[in-house]
Amino acid sequence: MNVLLWVLQAALAFLYLAGGSYKVFKFDELANQLRALPRGGWRVLGVLEMLCAILLVVPAATRWMPFLTPLAAGALALETLALAALYARYSRKLAATNPLVWSIVMGLVATFVAFGRYALMPPA
Repeated sequence: MNVLLWVLQAALAFLYLAGGSYKVFKFDELANQLRALPRGGWRVLGVLEMLCAILLVVPAATRWMPFLTPLAAGALALETLALAALYARYSRKLAATNPLVWSIVMGLVATFVAFGRYALMPPA
């Protein structure tokens, strides 16, 4: 179980770091595609995702304040599922290109990591 959680944490950290940097540095393209949030809102979400992506791996790996790992996973789960609700207002089509599908999957995986690191296999 510990290996599975580490693999999921690393994958989520990579995906959220990439998604967060896209929201922070390419926000003009994103703001043109989905106008539900202003530019500042997308930047705040991007910074939150990048910070939590780092907190998914670093505290547990260094054993320095490892309680931050499940907190970061929980924050990402809440943020992603809220973003999925926002995406659902615009498109409910089940296609691989729809961000709603990716948001729901990533939110559920982040929820599993948060539960796994909090209740099943604490990192320290």
